[in-house]
Amino acid sequence: MQETKKLEIISKSERCLFAENMKINFEKYADGLVPAIVQDAKTQKVLMLGFMNRAAFEQTETTRKAVFFSRSRQKLWTKGETSGNFLDVKEILLDCDADTILIKARPSGAVCHTGTDTCFNEKNETENFLSELEEKIQARKLEPKENSYTSKLFAKGINKIAQKVGEEAVELIIEAKDNNEESFKNEAADLLYHLLVLFAEKEVELKDVLETLKKRKR
Repeated sequence: MQETKKLEIISKSERCLFAENMKINFEKYADGLVPAIVQDAKTQKVLMLGFMNRAAFEQTETTRKAVFFSRSRQKLWTKGETSGNFLDVKEILLDCDADTILIKARPSGAVCHTGTDTCFNEKNETENFLSELEEKIQARKLEPKENSYTSKLFAKGINKIAQKVGEEAVELIIEAKDNNEESFKNEAADLLYHLLVLFAEKEVELKDVLETLKKRKR
């Protein structure tokens, strides 16, 4: 297994992983190109397929933007250089034959030139609503909105956020003793929401907590 190095670019929750000393077999094909599959790092949807030569790969590593080689124009091109819909690279993996690259990236807009989310005409949406909610909460932290309850919570700081988690936990316990299922579900939803806000404040992702749970599996 190839070792990887972690390069911090924004925060603990926004890391970029590149394989160290990645030996890609660009010489396997006569044109020096290898397929580069692009997958959304968050939703796991396959976004597009492009081709890279050595120069495109090196530029991708340097700029952290996906760069490909255009077979029709016979030159390098950065995805999004015209539309502004760049692919911010988070991780690069190499297949077992060293002749196909998997790029995990976050798109800043529609990926396909036709205007669709992906080149396979799929909606680039996560099937996990909690992950979707987590992303919206993180957005409110990075870009506060005046009338947003979430933004106001972040502005009050860690003590207030932690207090709200405690209050919601108590309210859920109280509802658990009654037989009102709808009220119980509402309180559970409130607790989950405030817990995600606390995660964002602590720069811990839901997947990190789930990974901790997995390690406890007997």
